[in-house]
Amino acid sequence: MTMAVTKLRVEEKLYQNRYLVDPGRPHIKVRPHERPSANLLALTHICPAKCYELNDKGQVETTSDGCMECGTCRVLCEASGEIVWNYPRGGFGVLFKFG
Repeated sequence: MTMAVTKLRVEEKLYQNRYLVDPGRPHIKVRPHERPSANLLALTHICPAKCYELNDKGQVETTSDGCMECGTCRVLCEASGEIVWNYPRGGFGVLFKFG
């Protein structure tokens, strides 16, 4: 018996979630830095919503639109003070379609 293997990526399912942006009030901020730490660089690869990226100056920036509020960035960088993370205001942020 042969079974077909389907490869499913998180990014392919993100479109089912909705996100209500709170203009001018991002719930995640990256603190200013000259050179990103290894943990900040890791966020550019492991954030499931791809909210972190390197800019032209080699610094990590965040765009919290689309953030799934999974806490990955908090685990890696909040204790060191490299990011400031707060829950979005009520009614804003991710709206999961299936739970």
